[in-house]
Amino acid sequence: MTREYARFQEKKGFAINGWLIFIIMIVVLIYSIFPIAEGKFVSWLVIDFLVLWLLGGGLFIVRPNEAKVFMFYGHYAGTIRNLGLQYTIPLFRKITVSLKINNFETNHLKVNDNEGNPVEVAAIVVWRVVDTARALFEVENYPQFVSIQSEAALRSLVMQYAYDDYKQPEISLIKNTEEVSHKLKLEIQERLEVAGIEVLEARISHLAYAPEIAAAMLQRQQAKAVVAARTEIVEGAVGMVEMALEKIENKGIVQFDEQSKAKLVANLMVVLVSDQNAMPVVETTA
Repeated sequence: MTREYARFQEKKGFAINGWLIFIIMIVVLIYSIFPIAEGKFVSWLVIDFLVLWLLGGGLFIVRPNEAKVFMFYGHYAGTIRNLGLQYTIPLFRKITVSLKINNFETNHLKVNDNEGNPVEVAAIVVWRVVDTARALFEVENYPQFVSIQSEAALRSLVMQYAYDDYKQPEISLIKNTEEVSHKLKLEIQERLEVAGIEVLEARISHLAYAPEIAAAMLQRQQAKAVVAARTEIVEGAVGMVEMALEKIENKGIVQFDEQSKAKLVANLMVVLVSDQNAMPVVETTA
């Protein structure tokens, strides 16, 4: 969803400084004493009531990080963000919209990643209203709209990536958190644009395999760790054997033929690669 679908867009409403009107009201109240003293009580009360209604009915207060949306008999008449005491047309209905930063955590969702593995995932979304007209008039309930669309975007994102990249170095949910969070933020923002919502941050807060496959996936992770460790051990052992042969030959300690060299290499590899202590065998001649 984009702004092209939005029929409403925030515009500035009519309002003036309310303190001026407040002072006028005080003056009207003071001068109302004189007609009452002259016996014109009833007639002046009617005039006084109308004047005070016109003046006082349009007064309202805008607090920090709030906005007032004006409605005039079902029509959008503008938005005011100026802080403090303000005055507008008394017939306007004034709706308060919070501009404060909000955050929430989605429900724990069970979604299949792009390899078909069920994953439990949740995310934290930080958002705020930037267009009051779209927030009020384009969607029924914008906080609920944010919640539902965020969960929909999270489901869509998880289905695009694997939980972990076992086979090839691609973006995965567990390893590339920054890239995944950035993509999640963009996807949620696209969905919430029609409601006049700005997404400040979106980040995965919970990520795990579903309980029914968690044990099997743990075994696969352990096997992968064992293979990686063995690979590193073998690479290190090969380097140590190569260095040992080179030093022995360079210092002239022993001159090896090919058969002796192969035997020494085999013995050294057994000693270095084995996960158990090697037991030396001493050859003797009768």
